[in-house]
Amino acid sequence: ELEQSLRTAPDSALLADILHKTILHPLCVKYPPSAKYRRCFLTELIKKLESTAAEPLDELYEALADVLKEEESTHCYKNYLLPMGDCVSLWESTALISGGTTGLVTWEAALHLAQWALHNPGLFRDRTVLELGSGIGFTGIAICKTCQPRTFIFSDCHPRVLRQLGENIQLNGFIPEPGVTWSIQTESQGQEVEGEKCQNPKVIVAELDWGSVTEKQLLGLRADVVIAADVVYDPEIISALIGMLQKLSTSRADRKAPEVFIASTIRNPDTYQLFQAELDKVGIRWQMIPAHSSCDFLYDVQPDVTIVQLFI
Repeated sequence: ELEQSLRTAPDSALLADILHKTILHPLCVKYPPSAKYRRCFLTELIKKLESTAAEPLDELYEALADVLKEEESTHCYKNYLLPMGDCVSLWESTALISGGTTGLVTWEAALHLAQWALHNPGLFRDRTVLELGSGIGFTGIAICKTCQPRTFIFSDCHPRVLRQLGENIQLNGFIPEPGVTWSIQTESQGQEVEGEKCQNPKVIVAELDWGSVTEKQLLGLRADVVIAADVVYDPEIISALIGMLQKLSTSRADRKAPEVFIASTIRNPDTYQLFQAELDKVGIRWQMIPAHSSCDFLYDVQPDVTIVQLFI
């Protein structure tokens, strides 16, 4: 409609209207697209204006000047459309490594794991789910929005990741409790993490260090399902991950062992084979889970992603 209007009446009043409905719209100001996008958009509007005899529009030039002065942001908002029509909105880093961590971006295995979860909602419905290495939260937020878990425990150990994770959870309409970060070391002992039976799950953001967490603390989480995505990428952390899984297996007391699912992008086959070998060494059985060959959330190259179920 706007394009047709531009063809028939490309005057400054119309361009001002477009400017206020897009780049200067309150929602766009609150969640701005990248500076590069805004520069391109404003440049095109100015080209339209200058190709006609319309009066100059100061607002356009002022907006472009503001964008040109602005440094390119290292973060941006991304929206991932879910099959049911809802979406997951995330504040993400534009760099793969930022602040000394890779946890500030959404990785491919998280997208594949979310798609698999959305096709298997019964596994999560009315259950307590613990996610290891949640990063900035895509998989967990998607599950919370579509699979109706009773309680969802997001966990990570990097302070900056935890902070951004908490912000993304709130951006999507969930309120972590209590406060921004829940400390396993001080609050899980002897407590049962349970939520109400309802569509909106109880959401917790937990600081969880695989190397230092104890079996007693894990028992306090009372997880029915444990998930993780893109946590098998470095040989140096495999030992800590395996140790964590062993603690989960021995912390269940009289409870049924949690079901464990780990999604991985196979970037280095040797690293992934080491993970499988270490599982075998400690007696943790595993099996491949059939997954979709393509992911709805990826629009370019589809990486080699595999999902395994662990029997701890």
